[in-house]
Amino acid sequence: MPHPVQVLPLDAHNAALVANVHPPDWKNPTPDGRYNLVVIGAGTAGLITSLVAASLGAKVALIERHLMGGDCLNVGCVPSKAVIRSAHLAHDALRFGAPDFGAAMERMREIRARISHDDSAKRYREEFGVEIFFGDARFTGPGRVDVDGTALEFAKAVIASGARASAPPIPGLTEAGYLDNETVFTLTERPRRLAVIGAGPIGCELVQAFRRLGSEVTVFEVAPQILIREDPDAAAIVQEAFVREGIELVLGCTLQRVERRGAEKIVHVSCPKAGARTLAFDEILVGAGRAPNVEGMGLETVGVKFDVRDGIQVDDFLRTTNPRIYAAGDCAMAWKFTHAADAAAKIVVQNALFSFGPLGKKRLSQLTMPWCTYTDPEIAHVGLYERDAKARGIELDTYQVPIARANRAVTDGQEEGLVKIHVKQGTAEIVGATVVAAHAGDLITQLTLAITQKIPLGAFTNVIFPYPTQGEAIKAAAGLYTRTRLTPGVKRLFTALMRLRR
Repeated sequence: MPHPVQVLPLDAHNAALVANVHPPDWKNPTPDGRYNLVVIGAGTAGLITSLVAASLGAKVALIERHLMGGDCLNVGCVPSKAVIRSAHLAHDALRFGAPDFGAAMERMREIRARISHDDSAKRYREEFGVEIFFGDARFTGPGRVDVDGTALEFAKAVIASGARASAPPIPGLTEAGYLDNETVFTLTERPRRLAVIGAGPIGCELVQAFRRLGSEVTVFEVAPQILIREDPDAAAIVQEAFVREGIELVLGCTLQRVERRGAEKIVHVSCPKAGARTLAFDEILVGAGRAPNVEGMGLETVGVKFDVRDGIQVDDFLRTTNPRIYAAGDCAMAWKFTHAADAAAKIVVQNALFSFGPLGKKRLSQLTMPWCTYTDPEIAHVGLYERDAKARGIELDTYQVPIARANRAVTDGQEEGLVKIHVKQGTAEIVGATVVAAHAGDLITQLTLAITQKIPLGAFTNVIFPYPTQGEAIKAAAGLYTRTRLTPGVKRLFTALMRLRR
């Protein structure tokens, strides 16, 4: 029998979610012979691996101990973007009154429940023929994995166990109590004063959302700026937006300890310039740190090497140190994105089931991976940053325009942002790009396509963009490149030609 699970708060939306992704009346099937593929974990990597393999004729077993859909559906992409959307609407309508936090969170739960059908146990069993087992998986020997006392035999296995939120070792934090990205979506009442630890992508998305939903928000970050891994020019634009919206940024400072005083949570922080400070909050949200789920699966039994911080060791083919076992997703990869797990799952299926020796194998390093942080404005990136190119000894030419060069950004009041495109010096070969815009995640796809298909930057000048759209900023950046081709000698030649045509 499946382990009973609850998702708080206990309302109709969460009941529908659980009915889809961990049905309380589910009965695990009886194994019938050896599986081509056993997949541990039903997050994005595990789901896509199972779907693709089963669709191609493989006999597949998928094991999940908690909720199918993993972080993305339950505590990541889907709920966070639903809340962010409500926060955007609240920000646009502030003049009409305070936003309704409870309604925003209920809307998130309704959307999550509706989308959960895509990842449901019933759909994967009936539509794709995947055998679903709920329970704890543990390797017990070569080609064997146990699910709560039931033995499954496999030819190949895939570990897609994901990752979980982790908190920094701040004295008193655990005792005081805190939220993370896995528990913050259980809230039904808005915290009046919210502390957020960490100004990476998760922290920044939720910081702005809670501020726009009416919380007083303070961000604590040890680095001197938010989004430290992003292009500095891009991160600065978002940081300025945060300040304008009334988010307090405590940057370059160290949290010394946390204590609880009655209903308040007291944060003690030390800053190089401002010295020691003490601030009181109603809730603390930890938005920094993820830990791979690697314990308790018997990986040592089958010779799979792993590290509790870095995850499962894999090669460029996503094969573990046991050649019959692969790993994909957050438990094994530096790219911790849903779309990265999706792409990696297809590599795993190819390499585990449809390659013969070195023939037909695909490499993770061959992927061109874009990503986006869903603040307002959004930051999206693909390829190399300037620092990456410098480390590799690659000289760049960079073409940058403000997003306001696109008239649509002006008409929509979304003028904050930029398009920055890097090409190899003296060429039109795009090797990296950053976009800051209201819909940067959509715009970066054009540049990702250009990199993967070797489309030169100059080609964008010949593309007709609908007017007015913010994508025209990409064409404007390409225009900067084409103007560099108009050297003084070429211009003199054209001038002479025009004289002949008078």
